[in-house]
Amino acid sequence: MSTTAAKLADLREKLEKAKEPGAPSAIEKRNAKGLPSPRERIDMLLDHGSFVEIGALVKAPGSADNPYGDGVVTGHGTVEGRPVVVFSHDLTVFGGSLGEMFGRKVCAALDFALKIGCPVVGINDSGGARVQEAVTSLAFYAEIGRRQIKLSGLVPQISVMLGKCAGGAVYGPAITDYVVAVDDQAYMFITGPEILKAVTGETISAEDLGGARKQAEYGTVNHVAQTEADAFAWVRTLLGYLPSNCNEEPPVVNPGLEPEITDSDRSLDSFIPDADNSAYDMHEILRRVFDDGEFHEISSEYARSIIVGFSRIDGRPVGVLANQPLHLSGALDIDSSEKASRFIRFCNAFEIPIVCVVDVPGFLPGLEQERNGIIRRGAKILNSYLEADVPKVTVVVRKAYGGGYAVMGSKNLGADLNFAWPTARIAVMGAEGAVALLKRRELAAAGDKAPELRRKFIDHYNEFISTPYIAAERGYIDAVIEPSATRLELRRALRALQDKAPERMPKKYSLHPG
Repeated sequence: MSTTAAKLADLREKLEKAKEPGAPSAIEKRNAKGLPSPRERIDMLLDHGSFVEIGALVKAPGSADNPYGDGVVTGHGTVEGRPVVVFSHDLTVFGGSLGEMFGRKVCAALDFALKIGCPVVGINDSGGARVQEAVTSLAFYAEIGRRQIKLSGLVPQISVMLGKCAGGAVYGPAITDYVVAVDDQAYMFITGPEILKAVTGETISAEDLGGARKQAEYGTVNHVAQTEADAFAWVRTLLGYLPSNCNEEPPVVNPGLEPEITDSDRSLDSFIPDADNSAYDMHEILRRVFDDGEFHEISSEYARSIIVGFSRIDGRPVGVLANQPLHLSGALDIDSSEKASRFIRFCNAFEIPIVCVVDVPGFLPGLEQERNGIIRRGAKILNSYLEADVPKVTVVVRKAYGGGYAVMGSKNLGADLNFAWPTARIAVMGAEGAVALLKRRELAAAGDKAPELRRKFIDHYNEFISTPYIAAERGYIDAVIEPSATRLELRRALRALQDKAPERMPKKYSLHPG
């Protein structure tokens, strides 16, 4: 009869094997590439010593020689003391491919997150479905997806991409809220280059097909990190802006800082160029109006004419949408509409206030935009913003023309408080377009004097029609403020809106265009 000591020794031996269950050759290959193990990756994400593993001794059925873990490490720990569920693929076991027990482990981890209401971070480095397990692996991709949809809007879900992921291995991350990928290491595609060549005859490199930067340009990847350590640091920072679930509040960090106007605030009074068509970097404004100059940008390489990300006002997280004059003059196109709409919906799901900083000439015109559905896809911003019932504040710093004015947090679209700088220009269109449309006959009849007359018309339009004061007189702007007062005005506005009680419609949900 075996002794207790022998049983303990057996347990310790099994647990030790479970730490590195892959074949020695696979482990050697991983180490030669300088890649961390799945547990080392988890340790980079979580607070030191906080990881609690679940399912370490799980094996695929069929052979006693099958390795422990079945290709994935699952469990939970903390980030800055708050609980997080995590799973990490193990490329040394069946190539990190998904089989039955792998799927059951991930499903159990997601069920645990559902029970306790905490974020999920998936660390992805997988070959996709396990071919030898046939339909079973496909079934568990579906089971995982079913749980991800249950968690969607309930807890934040984040995917970290660290290797070549194809087929089913990319659909799961695509369902999550944010995808982070490591440059020159992570790849995402429905079908890899080899199979693509065999099926269609098309020859393309993995980098061009689905490299981290390519997928960031396409909008699939929200952040490209240079190293794995950078990727996990970015995720930790992101989680610091988010609540654990939709029923909790996000962390408050250093409220009450700098209660008076500072030199940084005053620099905004001379920031906007005098020439209407002069560009500037919107990031410089964002750094001055939010706490400590912090701004955690999302999808910086996609749809660059709009900036989205998280910051803090008086210590409390806010979601920020801002037009970027350096790209398309800040105009909204198909991609920026999709980007803005998705971000607004995320903020609303997790009760994060929304701040719009506006300098928009309108929607981008053109055949290509029309052909690809700018009308229905641009309307998604309108839908998302109208649906959002969190506190919403808007600051117009320069242009707010046409449909761009309407969807970028206008009063009529449901913004709670709207401010404008004296440099704001609010109108149906810019002066040049308006004069060309309204004064066409006068200019045609003016002959040589047309340029001078055109300049007079433009100056009159800018001085008397497209000013913030017309909008303020009609109540569409709550206050015209000095730029230097913006940071403190936003602080006061969000304090006043802190207990906003939204009225919710008795229906299932709105149907988005497109």
